Amino acid sequence: MAEGQQKRAPSVSADTEACVDAVIERVGRDIVLGLPLGLGKPVLFANALYRRAQQDSTLNLHIVTAISMLAPRGASSLEKRFLDPFVQRLYGEIPELEYARDVVNRCLPDNVRVSEFFFKAGSFLGDRQQQQNYVCTNYTHAARDLLAMGVNVVGQMVSPHDDPEQPLVSLSCNPDLSLDLLPAFRERAEQGQPVALVAELNRQLPYLGRDAEVPLSEFDLVLDHKASDHPLFPVPQMAVSLADHAIGFYASTLLRDGGTLQVGIGSLGAALVHSAILRHTRNDAWQALYRRIHVAGRQPAAVRDGGTGPFEQGLYGCSEMMVDGFAHLMKAGVLSREVYDHAGLQELVNAGELEPTVSLATLDTLRQAELIDSPLRARDVQWLQRYGVLHEDVVFKGGRLVVRDYTLEPDLDSDEARTRLADLALGDRLRGGVVMHGGFYLGPADFYQALRELTPQQRERICMTSVNYINHLYDHTFGNQRLKAAQRRDSRFINSAMMYTLGGAAISDGLEDGRVVSGVGGQYNFVAMAHELPGARSILTLRSTRTSAGQTVSNIVFSYGHCTIPRHLRDLVVTEYGIADLRGRSDQEVYLEMIRIADARFQPELLKQAKKAGKVAADVELPEAWRQNTPEALKAAFTPEGGENLFPAFPFGCDFTDEELVLGKALKHLKAATASRRGKLATLWQALKASESQPALQPLLERMGLESPTTWREKLDQRLLILGLTQTGAVSALETKTS
Repeated sequence: MAEGQQKRAPSVSADTEACVDAVIERVGRDIVLGLPLGLGKPVLFANALYRRAQQDSTLNLHIVTAISMLAPRGASSLEKRFLDPFVQRLYGEIPELEYARDVVNRCLPDNVRVSEFFFKAGSFLGDRQQQQNYVCTNYTHAARDLLAMGVNVVGQMVSPHDDPEQPLVSLSCNPDLSLDLLPAFRERAEQGQPVALVAELNRQLPYLGRDAEVPLSEFDLVLDHKASDHPLFPVPQMAVSLADHAIGFYASTLLRDGGTLQVGIGSLGAALVHSAILRHTRNDAWQALYRRIHVAGRQPAAVRDGGTGPFEQGLYGCSEMMVDGFAHLMKAGVLSREVYDHAGLQELVNAGELEPTVSLATLDTLRQAELIDSPLRARDVQWLQRYGVLHEDVVFKGGRLVVRDYTLEPDLDSDEARTRLADLALGDRLRGGVVMHGGFYLGPADFYQALRELTPQQRERICMTSVNYINHLYDHTFGNQRLKAAQRRDSRFINSAMMYTLGGAAISDGLEDGRVVSGVGGQYNFVAMAHELPGARSILTLRSTRTSAGQTVSNIVFSYGHCTIPRHLRDLVVTEYGIADLRGRSDQEVYLEMIRIADARFQPELLKQAKKAGKVAADVELPEAWRQNTPEALKAAFTPEGGENLFPAFPFGCDFTDEELVLGKALKHLKAATASRRGKLATLWQALKASESQPALQPLLERMGLESPTTWREKLDQRLLILGLTQTGAVSALETKTS
């Protein structure tokens, strides 16, 4: 950064309208606004700019972003009754992104366009405008593509430093693209192009340092209205099904102690984290299940590439998204392998030649590796202090080391000097290590609170940084390829897919008719990186089946007209029925591996298709063991009769009350039952015959405001709800509980 840029003071205002005026004055009336993915959007500024565009049709506004979060709203009257109190409880104090709500309601003005490069999964399948405006890009290319689209304003929510005298802010939840956009914008400004960088301060945002800490002078305009600081948008924990837990357990068998972990959001990620913690903290119970489902005999990849013991060396997290699971892994002692930002040092640690505790042997090892000289020079002393080998009060002066009132010779070959170094100058442990590199975070409210409550020492072990540092191996400002490879030892990149073909192609982001479900994000980068790093594996997880229009269908298919990850990058695939190892295998082996982890109900047809295509020999038959891939067998294996339930639906807490969990299950059942026209008619007929006299249901009916219905709609809703509660077992459970 140039000296002049360091001293440049941004314009600070508490007035959103003044901030909008300043932006228009700087860049004109054609604004391409780049906003961070997910949490880091400056809601107050974005809303003010959007409202200005609504009022002024001469202002052209194009918003480019990803995952614009909105509180859920129910589609049916029953869903609204269920969601409204819940939404008020979780989101009542959080301002809504007004452009995002208008996108959903399809009422954007003609002079406003919104393009996203990653959707909240499934949110815009039926929205032609958003499907047309979608920008398909790898996460690592997003900053480049934003600049190519002409982004001239970037806005971001940031956290101010605790000390008001420190002109620093934290990019906190979203340094992912900003760390690469900030210098690019400065370069454009120096070339005379009109650009504006806008920071919106929010003291609710956890302050994270290291790469995420930048000078306030990086921004042109700062919106600071302390009274408008608002809570952060939470994403509630999702229920983890038994199938999810089984997938998570199998994935946990593939983790190698001392390795590296990347994991995504959602119930499959939560399941993996839960099983990893179980393996570490309750290893006897974890190993008992390992034996009961015959992992060693049936899943050779787990034996070859995984492990079964606690994580004594610990794992290091390197993930574009720091999900809340990483906080749980850190608390449990699993996420504890520290990595350093110097390749030579990291390689010595990897080789076991450097211990965390500092001694004279540390100096000898570093000297032998030619990382320091003897006698020590000024730069050696500075470098050794940075990593805790020498403590901070050592001063290099006149060719000697001065420690308080003592003067030491810096000669590592002198016995006397070595003794005095050991007594006076050596630190206790290596320092500066990081257990987590993340690009962005998004999660439940208690996750944000946990980040706010980190001690300074804990906070220093987390480095939020550029996604271009995390998601590929190319040299970057924060580290080169040699460093990245040294840090990412035994990497396990765990991501989810929607479907998988027998040939080994993954479908994760879209449908064969071209509609986008979510986005590529960083999945391709992680899969490709797994094929480049020694000892690394890509693990794509998916449920073997799904329910569509009331019918169970297979997520493992013979072929599909769209793919996210091509078959030549096939690696490990995990379903609730096991692990398929596809890397370096022949096509027949790959096809059979995928059939082996499919639901037994669909195996015969998949095998028939494979034989017809000539990809599997005609005499191949389905082994009896494969035919045990049924939900019933899965339940028996993971919930043994009389045994402890090791796999709860909400292993990390829940934002719903007990009543809401019961109601949610009933509503989900009703939604599935009415997915088809025939199902809707049958359900309505059954509801009309449902008994109104259900005293045990009174608290649930009161929660839904249906204890005393008056209109025909309310009476029908009450009957439907009673039917759903009856069919999901809530009535009998409540009657048993109260009897």
